[in-house]
Amino acid sequence: MLEEGEQGNKIMTTHQNQLIKIAVVGDVHDQWETEDAIALHYLGVDLVLFVGDFGNESVDVVRRIASVDLPKAAILGNHDAWYTASDWGRKKCPYDRNLQDGVQQQLDLLGETHVGYGYCDFPELQLSVVGSRPFSWGGPGWKNEEFYQERYGVNSFEESVERIITAAQSATYDTIIFMGHNGPTGLGDEPEAPCGRDWQPLGGDHGDPDFAEAIAQTQAMGKNIPLVTFGHMHHKLRHTKTRLRTAISTSSQRTVYLNSASVPRIIQTETDRVRNFSVVYLEDGVVSEIFLVWVGKEYTVVSEQLLYRRTEPMRVESVYTQKSSGLIL
Repeated sequence: MLEEGEQGNKIMTTHQNQLIKIAVVGDVHDQWETEDAIALHYLGVDLVLFVGDFGNESVDVVRRIASVDLPKAAILGNHDAWYTASDWGRKKCPYDRNLQDGVQQQLDLLGETHVGYGYCDFPELQLSVVGSRPFSWGGPGWKNEEFYQERYGVNSFEESVERIITAAQSATYDTIIFMGHNGPTGLGDEPEAPCGRDWQPLGGDHGDPDFAEAIAQTQAMGKNIPLVTFGHMHHKLRHTKTRLRTAISTSSQRTVYLNSASVPRIIQTETDRVRNFSVVYLEDGVVSEIFLVWVGKEYTVVSEQLLYRRTEPMRVESVYTQKSSGLIL
């Protein structure tokens, strides 16, 4: 079905009976190997989303990720501007800042696939991916003022919301996946929540207020936002070892929020070397299932954890049939 959008002559399309398989790569922190790109092909995904923190301005890691030959989008995190965004970081910078700009090198490598304050259209999937504020540290305070002013001309949360909304309005498709490095406010009511503070002082919402406001305004435009994904707040909690962080939250608008920061994302066991991906199934513009999967050295799924399943009946049976081997990670 074709319909003319509200903005100019932009044409937006919707497909029925479409099942899309998406891999979300949580915080990398220098753990990206040749085998990761191969594993994505074995998983048979249609789209890969990288939520940032590739390393402390690890240009070589970003170069390898930029070479992944699958449809993809990425956003850079706070560690990706570790020696640039703050005064204390610049004092620790291991390279000559007069000769090298690690942040810009990463942006240049990712090119149009970096969606921070931007978007990518995926015509074959009939959706757009829109990015929130890049390099986010999270929390209710406006941090790294000089960095955001110099790099983006943004001086406040309000101006940041405008940048994100402009990207959402410019995106071609009515189905939008939002991604950020840190999640939006509203998901941090407890320390174990997707964006809850798990350090002292314990508790409090550490989400991004500009991200939350941009999502709300985009929904008010009538856009369909089936998935909001991010990382930053690791699944392993600092204040307790008895449980992991809650990875999933849902809203009345049928939006599923996924924290994908399962760190470390590569683990060496006694018999295998395994790497994790969050696998999201999008059916007819709605998230139907999400799994945290671990892929072994033979590129088979050796363990899976069901994180979310839509309670409404699904017309299309999930193509995900690989069952856990019992490996506990």
